[in-house]
Amino acid sequence: MTEPDDAEQQGAWARLMAWIGRVIEWVTALKPVRVFTHYAESRGPILASGLAFQAIFAVFGGLWVGFSIAGIVIQNNIGLRTSLIEVLAQTVPGLIKTDSADGIVDPEALLAAGSFEFAAVVALVVLFFAALNWLAAARDAARVIFALPPDRTNFLLLKAKDLGLAVGFGALLLLSAGLSVVGTLALEAVLQWAGIRDSTISTVLGRTVTLSVMFLLDTFVLGMLYRVLAGVKIPLQHLWRGALLGALALGGLKVLGSSLLGGASNNPLLASFAVLLGLLIWFNFACQAILLGASWIAVGVDDDQLVLDEKVAALRLERARELVKAHEPEPEPDTRSWLARLLRRD
Repeated sequence: MTEPDDAEQQGAWARLMAWIGRVIEWVTALKPVRVFTHYAESRGPILASGLAFQAIFAVFGGLWVGFSIAGIVIQNNIGLRTSLIEVLAQTVPGLIKTDSADGIVDPEALLAAGSFEFAAVVALVVLFFAALNWLAAARDAARVIFALPPDRTNFLLLKAKDLGLAVGFGALLLLSAGLSVVGTLALEAVLQWAGIRDSTISTVLGRTVTLSVMFLLDTFVLGMLYRVLAGVKIPLQHLWRGALLGALALGGLKVLGSSLLGGASNNPLLASFAVLLGLLIWFNFACQAILLGASWIAVGVDDDQLVLDEKVAALRLERARELVKAHEPEPEPDTRSWLARLLRRD
């Protein structure tokens, strides 16, 4: 009776292991799992950490220069100035100090300068190099995720393109602030007409409008990053899916930003520099979201067997052929033909 029981147990164990194997195979075949696997294999977390470190310097330099310009241009436009501060505070939680949230930078102190002083000139130089370095690092990181080599375009042309994109992104931020002002005013007019201006509904709707505008802006910026900055000809259907996914992840980070910063401030060992550490953590997650969007595009393109760069694909194919040819065994000499020639000669 023992042997049949052992055989039955072994059979049940084999069926269980086979079922587990099928489940694992099914899970690993899911696209989100393959996206994270590709992201990890492409050293995505390490690349995102480097981007986050450089983003800190670029953001502080940009704030000083941007608010120096704002102190001159929009000092008297209270609505636009307030909206710009709110957009920045919601874009990077914990960066700008507002009435409702603590931050590492007091916007009033920056606006008080109102002119380009020596510190602003120094900040402009820091911003110039930090922003260009971040854009260059973001381009290389995205191309690594896309399994492409670094862009071999002329160095000066690349820097000119990066500078143009940096100016364009800044203009988009101002446009976002302007749209936020217009949307807020229109929403307040509608809510006042409905008699619910100062209710909880108005607060929720206002927050929704702001996040929606920022979501559209993030989607466009990520599309430009993947397509223009990285210099990769991504099909539109793959591009907008990855950009939407990355923008959705960034939106979630903006909503949960205070929780991320609070986790650092609750640690007594980190309380003295909690805000700065929280910003570094937030930027790290944000850069991870950006590169995960690129990973989604890369996996989708690979599933459809598309080629992102014809020249790179042709070069890799040529090198593969050369490698195969170099490792092919040499043909053995035909001794029969040699003997035949020797006999004919004799």
